Amino acid sequence: MAAHTSIFLKISFPGAEPSLFNAPIRNRRSFFRFSRIFVVSSHTNQKILKPNRKSRFGQPISPYDSDSDAADADGFEDEEEEEDDVLTSDDESLDVRVSGHDRQRQKFQNAAHIRRDGHHHPERGSGAKLGHQRQTPEITQDCREKEARESLAKDRFSHLAEELDLDERWFPLLDYLSTFGFKDSHFIQMYERHMPSLQINKGSAQERLEFLLSVGVKHKDIRKIILRQPQILEYTVENNLKSHVTFLASLGIPDSRIGHIITATPSLFSYSVENSLKPTVTYLLEEVGIEKNDLAKVVLLSPQILVQRIETSWTARYNFLTRELGAPRDSIVKMVRKHPQLLHYSIEDGLLPRIKFLRSIGMHNSEIVKVLTSMTQVFSLSLEGNLKPKYLYLVNELGNEVRSLTKYPTYLSLSLDQRIRPRHRFLVSLKRAPKGPFPLSSLVPTDECFCQQWAGTSLDKYLDFRQRLLLKELARKYERR
Repeated sequence: MAAHTSIFLKISFPGAEPSLFNAPIRNRRSFFRFSRIFVVSSHTNQKILKPNRKSRFGQPISPYDSDSDAADADGFEDEEEEEDDVLTSDDESLDVRVSGHDRQRQKFQNAAHIRRDGHHHPERGSGAKLGHQRQTPEITQDCREKEARESLAKDRFSHLAEELDLDERWFPLLDYLSTFGFKDSHFIQMYERHMPSLQINKGSAQERLEFLLSVGVKHKDIRKIILRQPQILEYTVENNLKSHVTFLASLGIPDSRIGHIITATPSLFSYSVENSLKPTVTYLLEEVGIEKNDLAKVVLLSPQILVQRIETSWTARYNFLTRELGAPRDSIVKMVRKHPQLLHYSIEDGLLPRIKFLRSIGMHNSEIVKVLTSMTQVFSLSLEGNLKPKYLYLVNELGNEVRSLTKYPTYLSLSLDQRIRPRHRFLVSLKRAPKGPFPLSSLVPTDECFCQQWAGTSLDKYLDFRQRLLLKELARKYERR
């Protein structure tokens, strides 16, 4: 092992007064202006001493040169050439070099001052870059407003952060979503359903939601969409949202209705266009038998049809209606075309109870098929609150037989309070009601046509009568309670 000795020298400057060294040191850099401690090493191994070194003027120098040259060889010279603007002593006669370590520390201090003050101060050190422009009042005002918003957001969401263990970096997103009516309870719901949706950068979320607004989604529906499908904040515009909107347009969906589709089925964006959505459309056209011209109408009536397991839904309901009612395929296809929600309804809790009800009032399977083919919405109506009251009014008040429904199945879709009862009572009050069964055809036309063809009076008179009748019926319901 090579022998090694170290020599410590303290360099004092002859021209300096003793009081200088006793004065308070303002900073570490000041200390190096007056005294310096150098470490000089002497080795028996000459290979360590770099025998081929040259001076800054290109002249060869001895490997056993002075202490100052040894310091130059260690890299001080290069740093001095790069840093011409380093602070020096007030006494220019003191040619004291400042170490690279201290220069770097001064850089960090200057940078910290700039970050803390919000703008550059050239007068705070010669290390500041010349020509740097101060921030304009507008920029300063923007910064202050931004800080104020961040402070308000921090105050508002601090308790939420403690409850859900949220990071403050999420606050700008929460603050932005609040402009769509989000409350703390909604954020908790999002957190529990899909926590990563709250970790999205505000700028990215804003870009995605603004795209949805641009294609027709209403501002008031944004909250509903995100609560149902919080992952939508993660879907990029270029790789996801645009491709799905283009797909909807290819089905013939009008631009004015695309926002409606998205609002009704935000989960649409989580399905692959090529691997899921297009195969579903192909199945509707080729297997179910939906005409291409009717495809857009079917999707508008039931957007959910695009995201359900269409093969399973269609097969199960087709087999049920064929077996239960003997319905031909064409009739079932018409049912789906007119009311595609049929493919969503439960067989046991939705379809079967309503078929049994129609049987219970005396209808045969063939009559049921005719009614359902023409008015498939019957499957969506409440038994107790809708179908049964209408049937009782048909038989007891209008004096009609149940088979009249096969000729006028529309009767089952009309409102008892807003259409059936008011028109019947109005004609009775005018003594214009026909003798015998009440004509169901008088219930079909619009209010204007009804007044002209059946009542022979003004529309205002009928509307006034209907309003008074509704108030009476409402009062009776409260009395029963």
